[in-house]
Amino acid sequence: MIPQLFVEKIDLGDGRSITIETGRLAKQADGSVVVRMGDTMILATAVSARTSNPGVDFLPLTVDYREKFAAAGRFPGGFFKREARPSDSEVLTMRLVDRVLRPLFPDDYHAETQVMIQLMSHDEEVMPDALAGLAASAALAVSDIPFYNLISEVRVARIDGKFVINPSREDLAKSDIDMMIGASMDSVAMVEGEMKEISEAEMVEAIKFAHEAIKIQIQAQLRLQAAFGKKEIRTYEGEKENEEIYKKVKAAAYDKIYAIAKVGSAKHERSAAFAEVKEEVKALFTEEELAADGDLVSKYFYKTNKEAVRNVVLELGLRLDGRKTTDIRPIWCETDYLPRVHGSSLFTRGETQALATVTLGTSREANQIDSPSEQGEEKFYLHYNFPPFSTGEAKPLRGTSRREVGHGNLAQRALKNMIPADCPYTIRIVSEVLESNGSSSMATVCAGTMALMDAGVQMVKPVSGIAMGLITDGEKFAVLSDILGDEDHLGDMDFKVTGTADGITACQMDIKIDGLRYDIMEQALGQAREGRLHILGKLTETIAAPRADVKAHSPKIITRTIPGNFIGALIGPGGKVIQELQKATGTTIVINEVDEQGVIEILGTDPAGIEAVLAKIQSITFKPQMGEAYEVKVIKMLDFGAVVEYTAAPGNEVLLHVSELAWERTENVTDVVNMGDVFQVKYLGLDPKTRKEKVSRKALLPRPPREEKKE
Repeated sequence: MIPQLFVEKIDLGDGRSITIETGRLAKQADGSVVVRMGDTMILATAVSARTSNPGVDFLPLTVDYREKFAAAGRFPGGFFKREARPSDSEVLTMRLVDRVLRPLFPDDYHAETQVMIQLMSHDEEVMPDALAGLAASAALAVSDIPFYNLISEVRVARIDGKFVINPSREDLAKSDIDMMIGASMDSVAMVEGEMKEISEAEMVEAIKFAHEAIKIQIQAQLRLQAAFGKKEIRTYEGEKENEEIYKKVKAAAYDKIYAIAKVGSAKHERSAAFAEVKEEVKALFTEEELAADGDLVSKYFYKTNKEAVRNVVLELGLRLDGRKTTDIRPIWCETDYLPRVHGSSLFTRGETQALATVTLGTSREANQIDSPSEQGEEKFYLHYNFPPFSTGEAKPLRGTSRREVGHGNLAQRALKNMIPADCPYTIRIVSEVLESNGSSSMATVCAGTMALMDAGVQMVKPVSGIAMGLITDGEKFAVLSDILGDEDHLGDMDFKVTGTADGITACQMDIKIDGLRYDIMEQALGQAREGRLHILGKLTETIAAPRADVKAHSPKIITRTIPGNFIGALIGPGGKVIQELQKATGTTIVINEVDEQGVIEILGTDPAGIEAVLAKIQSITFKPQMGEAYEVKVIKMLDFGAVVEYTAAPGNEVLLHVSELAWERTENVTDVVNMGDVFQVKYLGLDPKTRKEKVSRKALLPRPPREEKKE
């Protein structure tokens, strides 16, 4: 029996549409939908446990996004033809959805919840990541899971001055904005993207445009929910509460925490002081009370701590480290710190420190992208590492985390449009976060800028970044520049903005409260610009401009283009010619065929080696022109002539026949030329009889006068 289907349509207003369907697939999940745009189809399911695990005081939410290769009619790469660990692009999509959904679940809902999103069919004209948030929210909308504030996400681009929702990849390449916005009906919850030096006002305009499109998509979810028959939200056991314990903890701790917070102190000093207050609070309870309600004591201490710290900011305008709301922490920078890397820099801001390195290579080192929805390569990429020692902790290492992938991607997007289009190198930046107390991703952007300039990469403009925070009680608010880690945890917003002196290049915003007014967003962007320019000044004090050239031990890269029919000659049988040439010159040679031309990259540290490769290329591709004179050298003597080599193209040989040596009859070749002789010859093209190249020495000599016949 065919199940009853429920379908809602979203009109994008330009002839394109999105449909949401439920009732056909995955009916044992708590909620499931299929979202379709063009021929792209995404299945999203939501399942949540009926009970919470004892002792869990947070929402164990997992958002998983996977792209099936079959969706694009392709096989997975590698030896085992099966999808394995998620790619970076899949991880980034998971994060985009998670960051919008997580704050909108009830604070006291702690049941394990899993939202799974799968790309089942892929249309090359439709980018599936822009549909993942809509699919996740719609799956929750038709479930009985307590999720009341529906959301959606869209991509917004600006092409020829006009905003476009969910553009194709081809259209996106023409845009100066690529932003993903996630929002509820009332407010924006998440922003992430890259831009080509746009203004703060233009960014707000793009967000507003996206929000209007999101409202239409949420209305469609509400219609689907009503047609499907809204399920009764399940009952669940909320958090254990005890008002008496809360009052006791607050009375004992609030004033002490407030006093610590308003003094201003370093991270570890402050943590030790807060820990001492917590021990004093716990001492007010018996061992039996702590055994029964110790979790509540810790919970209420954190709640009190959060309230006191936030009130110090709102009431006094002072922050945990003693700064005012607009102050930037002290900054010191250094370049060329590591002697043998191609470029390096240290950026330290307060208690956050990043060490960035730059490595230069050929196109062979490009980062290959091979997913169902995208194939290609990146010649500029950035990797971000966040070891546990950076926060003074000892934790197990379990591979690259989602957070590391996300932070590295943000820094890469911040910098990539400032790499000149004609840069011949593949560039890899690695950021090692050595200390962290707030905004290590923005420290990575700053360190990355200086390392690029130290490496001699001719950046279009330097880029800096800053993280902004927000504390609000609903009426009063404070926007914080250059937030600390504690201000991130205790605050209501994490808004990272990067850019040059002329505009924004990337951003990432997460809102932890139900709504963010646009006037607050505009103030945060204005304050961020001032802070960003201040930090940019510190960077350019350290290194004002890129080095004129790469370092002596760094590889130099030279590119040459040759006709496609010469590629085989340069490679040689089985690669013999190119392999021997690389070994002899100490270079790396990469050949790519582009539009029937051979694009050759020569990478090496020894200028003589590079010159030798260039000479070999010139030799292989040398084509003498009809009627032109060329210098040659005799390299072999024969009875019927001499084999000569073009001195401008070693290795290019041609026979100089004995009849072309001189106007006079030549009995012996050695009467005119000998081994090693250098002289000029004229190129006469192909001999019509032998079909071989022909040159002449005598053609450049004066022709002797003819002798008159005797009577």
